Amino acid sequence: MDFKKYLENKINIINRALDEYLPLEEKPPSIIHKAMRYSVFGGGKRIRPILTLATAELFGKDTESVIKAACGIELIHTFSLIHDDLPCIDNDDFRRGKPSNHKVFGESIAVLAGDALLASGFDLIIKNSDVKEIKKQSILKLLKEIYFYIGTENMLGGQVEDITLKNENITKADLTNLYMKKTAALLCLSIRAGAILSGAKQKQLKALNKYGENMGLAFQIIDDMLDIMQDQRDIGKPNYANQYGIKESKSESERLIKEAKGFLKIFNNEADALRSLADYLLTRKR
Repeated sequence: MDFKKYLENKINIINRALDEYLPLEEKPPSIIHKAMRYSVFGGGKRIRPILTLATAELFGKDTESVIKAACGIELIHTFSLIHDDLPCIDNDDFRRGKPSNHKVFGESIAVLAGDALLASGFDLIIKNSDVKEIKKQSILKLLKEIYFYIGTENMLGGQVEDITLKNENITKADLTNLYMKKTAALLCLSIRAGAILSGAKQKQLKALNKYGENMGLAFQIIDDMLDIMQDQRDIGKPNYANQYGIKESKSESERLIKEAKGFLKIFNNEADALRSLADYLLTRKR
């Protein structure tokens, strides 16, 4: 597989679909639609929707059968980023090298843009039921999973812990638990979405979930290293690289990726795209 071409192709498909699904900027109220599009097309690598598509392919499904659900998850992810950057949470003025949503459109519109993307994400996932080969009960199961993975037990709960945990008292177990919630949860959801809509069996879901958990932990540790190496500063939040150093962080992320790929053994060569995505995480720059 030429993974670079595979990645480019999937990103193009996802971007075209997102452009089709989102309201045009000119549609009233235009300010909210401009804000939504600003963040959705702000340079994301589309890792989460690609995971959904790659997992569906593992079970013989084509891109069109799950593209709405994949894009819905990307909109939910973007909602979380907009709110995360707000002054009342992380107070980040930049996202992917560009001014954060609230710096361009103001805090009120940024909050509303995030809310709108969350609602639009759910709407797209429900609309995936229009695909004949997708069972309605699979959509219902996925909606329940979304509530679980983005709710207070996982992603949102992780954001709370990210705000309240203090660096001086944090343990490795605390960091693992935090990263499992705030980062791994949404990656697991992306993978599980492709699997659930494709009719995966419980044993297969379990293996894919373990793959997703390891991917999520590695993703966040790599993010921590990039924060330290690129910003050259102590960011004041729980950070694996701050606590244990770059060398230990690199070693741990490599271990997690190796373990993640090991969970895919039951799928043989059909999971090569997911294996390549795992390797890709280790080399990403942002």
